[in-house]
This record gives sequence, C-alpha cells and structure tokens, in this order.
Amino acid sequence: MTFSITQLLLFTLVSFAYAEQIQGRPPVTAPFTKGEDSLCVNDWWNRPTPAEPAKLICDLKIPRDQTVAFGLYTTHAKILKLTAQLYPLYPKETREVRLEIKQNGEWKEIAKQKVHDLGWSTSFKITEWDDTQDTPYRLLHGENASFEGLIRKDPKGKKEIVVAALSCNSNRDRGLRPEYTRNINIQNPDLIFFAGDQSYDHKEHTAAWLKFGLAFKELFRKRPCITIPDDHDIGQPNLWGENGKVAKNSKGDSGGYYLHPEYVRMVERQQTGHLPDAYDPTPVEQGIGVYYTNLLLGGVDFAILEDRKFKTGPRGRHPMKGPRPDHIRDPKYDPKMVDVPGLKLLGERQLKFLEDWSNDTEGVSMKAVLSQTGFCGGVHLHGNPKNRLHADMDSNGWPQTGRNKALTLIKKANAVHIAGDQHLATVVQHGIDKHTDGPWAFVVPAIVNSVYGRWWSPEGGHAGANPPVGNPLPWVGDYKDGFGNKITMHAYANPTHRGKSRGNSKDLTRMGDGWGLIRFKKDSKEVTLECWPRFSDLSKPGAQQFSGWPINIQTDK
Repeated sequence: MTFSITQLLLFTLVSFAYAEQIQGRPPVTAPFTKGEDSLCVNDWWNRPTPAEPAKLICDLKIPRDQTVAFGLYTTHAKILKLTAQLYPLYPKETREVRLEIKQNGEWKEIAKQKVHDLGWSTSFKITEWDDTQDTPYRLLHGENASFEGLIRKDPKGKKEIVVAALSCNSNRDRGLRPEYTRNINIQNPDLIFFAGDQSYDHKEHTAAWLKFGLAFKELFRKRPCITIPDDHDIGQPNLWGENGKVAKNSKGDSGGYYLHPEYVRMVERQQTGHLPDAYDPTPVEQGIGVYYTNLLLGGVDFAILEDRKFKTGPRGRHPMKGPRPDHIRDPKYDPKMVDVPGLKLLGERQLKFLEDWSNDTEGVSMKAVLSQTGFCGGVHLHGNPKNRLHADMDSNGWPQTGRNKALTLIKKANAVHIAGDQHLATVVQHGIDKHTDGPWAFVVPAIVNSVYGRWWSPEGGHAGANPPVGNPLPWVGDYKDGFGNKITMHAYANPTHRGKSRGNSKDLTRMGDGWGLIRFKKDSKEVTLECWPRFSDLSKPGAQQFSGWPINIQTDK
C-alpha cells in the first residue's frame, strides 16, 4: 500500500495533535478488578483495534470537534434533567461541558458541568424549567464540539400521549438501526422508553453505550427518553440484585452484582442520570445507587421500577428442578415449593413507592408502570423450538407472592405495565386471585432477535379457555404459567424462522423483532397497544403490525 504526500502529511499532523492532547497529566486509572471497560478511562488511545471489523464495537478515535456524542433528557415537575455523553477524552482536554438554550433567537449559557472521571458522562439539573414551550438546546465541549436537540414542551394539552418502547439491542448485529429511526419518527411519539439491555458487551459498556447512542440519537434528540439498565448492561447474563450484595459467581444466581460496584455505578450514571430524582435515593449495599421514580408527562404518570435490584437470587432458595437453579424443566413439580417465605421481588422500598404513587392523582389522567421484564412466565421455548423450559426465575413470575403484591398495587392504580427483556412480544391480562382480575401488560419485542428467539407454545398445543373474540392467534385465552400464575394471553409474536441471517427474505415478521407503540387516550381512559415488525415501512400505505395487534384495553374497568 502506498500513500500520497498529502496523506502522509495529514497522518503526521493528526499524530502530532493526538500526542499534544496526551501529553501533560497522566490518565486516571479505573479501580476495576475484573477487566471491566478498558475504554471508560485509562490510556484508552493505546487500546488495540480488533483485527476483525465485526469485533469493533465503536470507533472512539473521532475528530475533536465531535467529542459530544449525544444528550438524553426528561422534564418532570418543572425540572429538566439532562445527561451529556462524551466520547473518551485525552488528558489535556477540558473536562467541562456547557449547556446552552436558545431564547429569542440567541444562544444563552445556563449551566456548566464537569465530566465524570469514569465513563465520560455528566448530568445537568435545571429547576424552575419552563415546560410550556419548545426550547432548543445544545451541549458544548471545547472550542467546536456540540450536540443540538429540542426540549419539548409538556404535551398536557394533547388528548393522546404516545410512547414508543424498545428492548434488547443485541450485539450480534452491529448496524445503526436506521429502520427504527425512520419508522418511529414517522409515528412521532411523545416519549421513548428503552426497557434494558441497551448493551450486550458485558465488560465494555462505554463503547457499547456510545454505539447505542449512534444508533438511536435521532429518536431522542428532540423528545424525552427513559433508559433503564438490565442485566446485560451491568455485565451479567441474569441479575437478582439482592439489595446490592456481592455476587459469588459471574452468573449472578447467588444474588447480587458480580462486577466492581464502581462499574455498576458508572453504567447507572450513564443510563439513568437524566431521569427524575429517585423517590428514595438511599443507596443499597456496596454504595450502588437507586433510580426508581416517576415521570409525569402530558397527564400520564409513569412509574419507573427496578425489578432486578432487590430481587432474591434462586441459588439455594428452593429444591433444584433443573440443571440450573433458575430453570425448572419438570412440568409436574409443585409451584408452591419455590415460593418460600422471605423471598423478595420489588422489595419493601419499591412497594411503598408504588403504594404512594397509586394514591397520587393530582394532574394525572392515566398511569403506566415501566420496568425491565414481565410479571409472569410468558415464554415456553428458549433459543430454539426444541428447548422447552417450564418455568424461568429470571422472569417476575417468581417469586409468586412478590409478584402478586406488585400486581395488586399496579391494578389499584389502573395502570398498564410495559416491559422488555423476554425477546418475545406478548400482551397478557394478569390474574391475581382469579383470571382477569389483575392489570394488563405489554412486553415489547427485541430490537434484534436474529439469534436467540423465544416462543409462546403451550405444551400439547392446547388453546386457552375463554379465548378473546375475533383473535386470529391459536393459543390465546386463560392459562397458568409455569409458576401457577393466572394469565390471559391476548397476543404473541412468535418467530417463524430461526437463523443468523435473514438473507433476502421478504417476510418481515419471521424473526419477531420490532418495537411497541402505546397510545394513551386520556378522555376515554383507553390504551391502544401496537406492535410493529422491525422492517416495516411506515412511509408506505398498508404497513402491517404483527398478527393479533393492535389491542385496545380499558384501564378504568
């Protein structure tokens, strides 16, 4: 390979520029002990680039006028919370980020913040925010780097509030998701909700989080966004947090967090620093923070839960009924044997929060609960159509007593539950004491579902009792999940094919990946649940949702 004189000169100038930035103070050293996140700090510029392009998460050596990667924000109770996420900085570069807003055609600086030592993010909190008008904003770093967006006014005057919900952004597909940006911006929701697993690169959250921002920033550039981390985000295949204790193994089934608590705090800071202040900010063990809270937007009150942080781990908590302590494969076991005294799901702190939240109706037309995963076992087949799992303790169907306590409070609020994690899109109405006496729940599909599909497929292929009238799907109606929980299945989006590549298939629903859209109709108290395949094209007439959707539910009955 040969280079022109111009190319060599440019390379030399860039090298000198990098050297100039690196000289000076030494890099901060991360306190991690298990190889976590080589790019969140340290001498990140010395990290080798993978030889295989597919293994490169994100190119972090960007021009220095692009150091501001993206911003995320929410507004609640006239308070603006906004996180600035930067690319990695060189030692001599400023750690200061400036926030400006445009008023009367002029940019005005309203705040400055220092970038955190780990993870290259910082969060602003602006009180007495005017939420009656749209306000352009920009984040500035150094002399030329900026990210511009729009802080929308509170849509309290709208009769319908629309939320787009997504989950499970698998790293098996490193693409930038233009199909999601195009379609969801056409739908123009008032709020974006990412339910978890924005990153699957367990020990490299910073690079994966930046890649997530590259893919989805045009969705949240001009609208509020809620992001909550799930197990893969904090570096575990599953998470039972047990109040923040130290996990005994990397699987986490003993309960607790396996990776360094500073790493966990960094992930939560990056993903949740822009959420409204926590209901009770008291940290859990290891100094790990909490973020459960609520967001009131346009008269719809959203409770944001942490359904992993306080949950009991399964190892040693019940007689083993499978090769793993969280998997039950014997359909003849007694579900009561695993619902032993002392198990926790949401924990007393969050139950108190839900109780208070359900009673607060000032300025509220409708309510919804947002969390990582569903409150039942809504999946029978995992990974491939031959891998049947009777009950999965990663779901919130277990422990059953904790599940019923949570559902009772959600029902009291007449709230609909929205979650992700399961890969498989489902709509169920929960039963607590009997079928259909609990709240409705929509688990949205995976963003990428090309490798690990999941299926709703009742053993024996039997239809449920009391199937919904007019539903085109065969396995709907009243069922019990593997924990004995009562559920009424209304819709599911089973993959029709499993493989690592779609090839040139014209069947856009065959993998089951996509997104959910939820329409809150304040006057009628009706919620419309929509579920869209990933490669739909909403710019053309005739775009179709998954079979079985949309579903309309009445929340005040």
